[in-house]
Amino acid sequence: TISGLANDPSKLPKWNYDGSSTGQAPGEDSEVILYPQAIFKDPFRRGNNILVICDCYTPAGEPIPTNKRHNAAKIFSNPNVVAEEPWYGLEQEYTLLQKDINWPLGWPIGGFPGPQGPYYCGIGAGKAFGRDIVDAHYKACLYAGIHISGINGEVMPGQWEFQVGPSVGIASGDELWVARYILERICEIAGVVVSFDPKPIPGDWNGAGAHTNYSTKSMRKEGGYEVIKKAIEKLGLRHKEHIEAYGEGNERRLTGRHETADINTFKWGVANRGASIRVGRDTEKEGKGYFEDRRPASNMDPYIVTSMIAQTTILWNP
Repeated sequence: TISGLANDPSKLPKWNYDGSSTGQAPGEDSEVILYPQAIFKDPFRRGNNILVICDCYTPAGEPIPTNKRHNAAKIFSNPNVVAEEPWYGLEQEYTLLQKDINWPLGWPIGGFPGPQGPYYCGIGAGKAFGRDIVDAHYKACLYAGIHISGINGEVMPGQWEFQVGPSVGIASGDELWVARYILERICEIAGVVVSFDPKPIPGDWNGAGAHTNYSTKSMRKEGGYEVIKKAIEKLGLRHKEHIEAYGEGNERRLTGRHETADINTFKWGVANRGASIRVGRDTEKEGKGYFEDRRPASNMDPYIVTSMIAQTTILWNP
């Protein structure tokens, strides 16, 4: 509780918690310090209440190992990156599960729905499950000031997606993180579990990803298509490093089937949803624009993925 209104994270007090309770610090030296970094309006308490994104440090001021925001902020504050104004559009897929049995919402208990086909962007009681949660989440994100740009039902019943962006630099990670938090809170109220697992149901169902759309100032200008091709070439050279950082269990999703490329293969194409990197038809036609990295898993850390793409495409010289 603070007295007065707060609109600048630097004016908020630092706070601390017991990191040994979360596996983030040893019991004999358990204090972890929270540094306020971004403020959002609180859609639950409303009024003058706020949600605050913080990152975590030791009492000596060192970022703790799970604080991936710290390194991302360093990359995004590099003058060469700042000059390029990196834009991100993050597509967060997730699966709603029935609480007591961890089985997708709308699926018969212990059984399976009809094959995928009618569910993507579908409507109707037999095709769309959990729309009240999804709509509440959309409204709450708008209220909070997140640049949420859309929602849709996904290919697997019980699976949905929301998109955050375009957001610039570190803000994209902050906005996705707080949007996930809001979703968890709304699911808690609804008595439903949200899963960010990249392949919650094995078998002939699409997995869950976090496709990352990206552009720089140079890509958005005339002649940007050549810049895009060079950036994609660089991403191909570091495919292994990116895959290792793009989410746990991603190998269960990137099988080369179900609208993905094989995890060990890097390929790009125009309008190709089976590629690692997809370039839109509009971008090709206009000779400038953005591209989509389809490799990140739904459980990826947005600070790692966004900053890594910026580092590889802007700062790295092979």
